[in-house]
Amino acid sequence: MDTDRERHSARETAFYLFTQQSLPACKPVLTPGWVIAIFLFMGVIFIPVGLVTLRASHCVVEIVDRYDIDCVPESSRMDKVSYIRDDSIPKNCSRFMKVHKYMKAPIYIYYQLDNYYQNHRRYVKSRSDKQLLDGQKYHDTSSCQPVESNNNRPIVPCGLIAWSLFNDTFEFIREGAELKVNRKNIAWKSDRGHKFGKNVYPFNFQNGTLIGGGKLNPEIPLSDQEDLIVWMRTSALPSFRKLYGRIEEDLDVDDVVVVNLTNNYNTYSFGGKKKLVLSTSSWLGGKNDFLGHACVFVGCSSLTLAIIFMLLHVKYRR
Repeated sequence: MDTDRERHSARETAFYLFTQQSLPACKPVLTPGWVIAIFLFMGVIFIPVGLVTLRASHCVVEIVDRYDIDCVPESSRMDKVSYIRDDSIPKNCSRFMKVHKYMKAPIYIYYQLDNYYQNHRRYVKSRSDKQLLDGQKYHDTSSCQPVESNNNRPIVPCGLIAWSLFNDTFEFIREGAELKVNRKNIAWKSDRGHKFGKNVYPFNFQNGTLIGGGKLNPEIPLSDQEDLIVWMRTSALPSFRKLYGRIEEDLDVDDVVVVNLTNNYNTYSFGGKKKLVLSTSSWLGGKNDFLGHACVFVGCSSLTLAIIFMLLHVKYRR
């Protein structure tokens, strides 16, 4: 009994101290010396980190080729939308990518889309994660409208995201020999294992009158359709890259890579751009200068403020 009273009394005491703001706390006094020291410390830390990050980014070798305009015949460039929608016209195209700097394998292949708003609210919501995992066992696919069913039969996978799957294809040739492209393990392992069913197969997909993007092999489960898995992880920005595969051979300086591609995907109706990217990687990932520039900017700003505060403190002691 006494123990319970003591515990209750201790809780009341702690609550009283908390409500009366009487608990012991750290109350730093920001004197001029401390402020100057903090800004100097931030500058000393952030500037080297930014320079190291920029160096890692500049070590990445990258080749970018925009092909959506050049791969349309001149006779069709006044009406690109009609050209891309006409299935009777072959969409084959060849591009040449010259290597200006030694590229060490693995070389990552990305396709880049610009002015493509995958983050549009209606687009993002048009999917069914339950159906991707359970297939036709899951019947509530109202979120997939307007691509929910066709001929009174469900569509698997349903929704606008799957329906608009990217379907340009690429083949790479160097010195007359084909460069093998490894298209396995391009999607996140967690997505393959936990978000797409191993026993769920495409059904009634792209069978309507209006065809969106790529088609899926109905004999391969969704967990192995890695193009789809990569595409279903929507991007937050209107310009984005998605991994297509990996070339596991080194490319030497002045090598010319011939890219035979099929220009199937319609970005012309909304003013989008399509680019093919070959890129190496560093310990920090792909080429991206933003983090390095941000760190250098913060570090330089901190040093500048430290110098200003130091001069003010020397001039106005009070």
